[in-house]
Amino acid sequence: MPKTDTILSAKSLRYFLQLIDTMNYTQAAQILGITQPALTQQVKKLEHAIGAPLFGQMGKKLYLTEAGKEMESAAVELLNTINGVVSDIQEYTQADKGHISIGILNTLNTSIFYQFLHSFNKKYPDVTFTIDYFDRKELWRRLDTNLIDLAIMYLPDNTKKEETNLRHQYNHQNIRSDRLIILTHKNTVEAGKTYPVSRFLNRKWVAYPDDCYLTPLMKEYFGKKNELNIPVKIASTKEMIQLAEGTDYDTFITQSYYDSHSKEIEDSNLTPVYLQGEREFHISYVYRKGKLEIPRMQNLLKEWENFLAKHEDFSKLLEEVK
Repeated sequence: MPKTDTILSAKSLRYFLQLIDTMNYTQAAQILGITQPALTQQVKKLEHAIGAPLFGQMGKKLYLTEAGKEMESAAVELLNTINGVVSDIQEYTQADKGHISIGILNTLNTSIFYQFLHSFNKKYPDVTFTIDYFDRKELWRRLDTNLIDLAIMYLPDNTKKEETNLRHQYNHQNIRSDRLIILTHKNTVEAGKTYPVSRFLNRKWVAYPDDCYLTPLMKEYFGKKNELNIPVKIASTKEMIQLAEGTDYDTFITQSYYDSHSKEIEDSNLTPVYLQGEREFHISYVYRKGKLEIPRMQNLLKEWENFLAKHEDFSKLLEEVK
């Protein structure tokens, strides 16, 4: 074993740097809480390991030798590395420190989720967050490559082989159920009733872009033989409804958005109905298996569940963009 292995410890490096700060053995020893001979011994061991004097003396004043200057730079870098590693390990093993990266489906507006983060940050100020919005494919890519710790999205999602991937690679938990609701100008339907797809085959639609969740879902319900006629695609739910109101186009939104804006939609000329055969989907959070080994992730999800339990108005919990 090289002799430097037992000498270049974090303790000896701190002693060395403290002596540089004071250039006085007595003062440095007092600050470190050790005796002056103990400090002198550590410095001599360092010098012996390096093979060159680190300090010179002119009268009663110490000064750094050229070897000492080189060692100072190395000691600062080594201690920063050690401290960084220790900090990373502590962040990994502690519930109240570290960073969490969250990706959110870009057609969701998580206003109350931000309220939760605000309250969480007050309780755990040393846990920091990065939050970004992505389409479904990019969310999965970032989950796969560990660029985000947690995704909030709709499930099931046919962007990838979801059942296989969720079972083997991911954990998920449903936050709330949701479903698709059609807003139509047809005057032969009754609000809140369910009708077959055939009643809407010749309609024109204002819809979300194709990379949003509901448009591929609608196309799936209508089937390949009944291509949707979509003259306009808009990413904003509010603007979709406004355009539908001002034209003869129909549109489709989520039940959660309708529940949050039912009064204004009921005052419009659009009638809300459901499709036969449509299925529930869920607003869920998804994370790679193993993430719950990180205490801050465990803590985040536990606090999130506690927060949900206190908020019964789930219709406003995660509503789509207004």
